[in-house]
Amino acid sequence: MIVLNRNINNIFFIFALSHLIIWTLIPTLTNKNLPLDTIEALAWGSNLDWGFSKHPPMSAFFTEVFFNIFGAQDWVYYLLSQIFVLIAFYFVFKFAHEILGDMKLSLLSVLLIESIYFYNFTTPEFNVNVCQLPFWSLVIYYSWKIYESKDIKFADCFFVGLFGAAGFLSKYLFSYLLVSIVLLFFYLIFIKRLKKFDFKYLITIEIFLVLLVPHIIWLFNNDFITILYGLKRTGINEASILNHFQFPLIFLFKQIVILIPFFFLIGLLIKKFKTRINFNDKKILFLIFINILPIFLMFLTSVITGSKIRTMWMTPFYLFFGVFLIYLFRAQINLKKINQFLYSFLFLFFLSPALYSYVSISQTDKRTDYPGRAIAAKVQIIWNMDFDKEIEFVTGDEWKAGNLSYHLKSRPKWEGFTNNEILDKSSQFICVDDVCLGRY
Repeated sequence: MIVLNRNINNIFFIFALSHLIIWTLIPTLTNKNLPLDTIEALAWGSNLDWGFSKHPPMSAFFTEVFFNIFGAQDWVYYLLSQIFVLIAFYFVFKFAHEILGDMKLSLLSVLLIESIYFYNFTTPEFNVNVCQLPFWSLVIYYSWKIYESKDIKFADCFFVGLFGAAGFLSKYLFSYLLVSIVLLFFYLIFIKRLKKFDFKYLITIEIFLVLLVPHIIWLFNNDFITILYGLKRTGINEASILNHFQFPLIFLFKQIVILIPFFFLIGLLIKKFKTRINFNDKKILFLIFINILPIFLMFLTSVITGSKIRTMWMTPFYLFFGVFLIYLFRAQINLKKINQFLYSFLFLFFLSPALYSYVSISQTDKRTDYPGRAIAAKVQIIWNMDFDKEIEFVTGDEWKAGNLSYHLKSRPKWEGFTNNEILDKSSQFICVDDVCLGRY
């Protein structure tokens, strides 16, 4: 209790800085190579476009920005990932204060989600899931501003459209949040009639659609390859009646397992899990729509289509779970047990990086043990034996070719899988182990 009597903003800053340092330092010291998804994003970023075979362009854009500033330094991309996590944490903290009106409870809302492994153990790998996090929190924060305000501001509508587009261009699953928010406003305006329709809402839609136009054009020009990849990953093409039952149940089981540390921590604060939900309460209504509805829609998708929901797809869905449960059980929160909560939190806070370090060091056959830098050095020697000019492009899969693109000093552009059209035009190229390098 003594700890939380100090300046809460300072405590949040110390927590955020500690998280940033630990989760940047640990993978930097224990990994020999960047993870798969980060290498993929860097490969795409070397030849930026409005989309790629697997995902929309946003994760590639941010890795390329950092590469142009810092170059091929692994710690930079672990830092990038943590910056995205902490931006999300910050807006969860701000939102929590507006909902709860209590700085201590707002801090607890963020500490609670730190116990979910999406926001610690998996964060060193910057990928499309991590890339969604700040935009997920920003869309919710500014949607709340619109929702609770009597005088809707142009800026709030603009930001929802802007960050909504950025989130969607990170990963299409962001649409589950957008659909939930649209359903919320539809419910309020046309069913409950709690709010009049405001034409400023159209600003959000206009900004969102305008920012998506280049990507939509890219999709048409590339036969919707990104969408087809996403559908393939769900196993939707494996028709079976059993899938409509087993995959939803597996999905629910995994969510419960993931949330065990979260429920353990909040259980230390709550006297009794007893509450009454007042659906006329604007706050609880908003919290249900941003927390429960996206997960329910994901579950419903699995039931209807028989698709497999991969665990990591749920990364942003639990950002505001701490706010939701603390608001729901706020009358039952017992701050006299705060020391017990904090000791347990600190145990989990340091356990996660310890486990990450152990796995990283003890297991030697992971992607992060790949000798990418050494292989790039050998390839450069082979190239130099025949040519005296820099390598300009590399073709092959995102992993092997992507590592060469990242580690080679000339930063050759990744041109996708073996591209015979480019090779036919090139007078200088070599092929090594299913990867080809050359000059345009």
